[in-house]
Amino acid sequence: MSKSETIIKVTGLEKVFKDFWRRPQTKALSGIDFEVRRGEVFGLLGPNGSGKSTTIKLLLGLLRPTAGHISIFGCSPDSQQVKHRLGYLPEDNVLPPQLTAEETLMYLGSLFSIDRMVCKERTKQLIEMVGLTHAKDRKVGEFSKGMARRIGIAQAVINDPELIILDEPTSGLDPIGCREIKDLILFLAKQGKTIIMSSHLLSDVQDICDYSMIIYGGVVKKKGKMDELLKKSELTTLTFPTLNAEELSEVTNRIPSKHLVVSNPSQSLEELFLTVVETASLEDKSSGARMGNGKAEYLEQEKFLSKFVTDEELEEEVEVETISSDALISLVANGSSTTPSPEQTDLSENHQDYDNITNDLLKELVK
Repeated sequence: MSKSETIIKVTGLEKVFKDFWRRPQTKALSGIDFEVRRGEVFGLLGPNGSGKSTTIKLLLGLLRPTAGHISIFGCSPDSQQVKHRLGYLPEDNVLPPQLTAEETLMYLGSLFSIDRMVCKERTKQLIEMVGLTHAKDRKVGEFSKGMARRIGIAQAVINDPELIILDEPTSGLDPIGCREIKDLILFLAKQGKTIIMSSHLLSDVQDICDYSMIIYGGVVKKKGKMDELLKKSELTTLTFPTLNAEELSEVTNRIPSKHLVVSNPSQSLEELFLTVVETASLEDKSSGARMGNGKAEYLEQEKFLSKFVTDEELEEEVEVETISSDALISLVANGSSTTPSPEQTDLSENHQDYDNITNDLLKELVK
């Protein structure tokens, strides 16, 4: 198998969602083009609502494109040949809660018609690989999110797939688990596996992806090799050994070339991502889910109160008659809803507040 072999080829991909009457309602993707070769780790990036999930569903054959073409292993995504050579980790992997980790992998392996003995050996190795040997007999319904994610990674490769699609693979994992999963992805790529990874953790994508594509509003805004995307070609960095004050002064006049390493500085993937999205949002404000500038009115206390009480009412002093605990107990005992008589009413000189009265009443009732 050649490393230059094209595993996925997407050209002119469009997806329009229609309403009940088949009228175009939402254009999720428009003119998407990209290729992924064998052994590459390809990062699929974009804010919420940009079209990442739609792209993944089209690659899995769960949706059909409105226009354009998708080729995986030279076949259509919905062919059985492709599905047997593909592994998938969804963002929310729902596993049978009543099965143990071992039973879950055995069950999923049976769906690929894997020989039972082969599947049993793979299950043992995978559980050990993802660090769940101690929990192999526990029901997955009792797993934490991080543990469920680990077993999800294992099920994605139970069929030894050539193409693996991972949607938020490190979600719910601690930093050590994240590092282990990234190391695993790099290991799989070295074995000739082709991996498409969608993640909002940009540092993860930057660490392991060879190529990346940023989508905004269903349109590709940036794509290419990771190091080329992050390179700031308009700047040049000069690197040389640490200099003292005298040497630094000399450098400003003459820089010995033998001490120089000339290269283009790189920006972080996060910086590139935010710049691309910010630029795109200025062009198309209707795409992608983003936080607004305002807040929900009901969370703003002053606005909420003003709906019911005017400023004059808030400033007005109201005299409140306080009722003694004996009078309240008498009312409760008699089940009366009438106003207490004057002799039952105690207008305290200190104007005792209602909180104290209520506490007194509760104490008497407890007795």
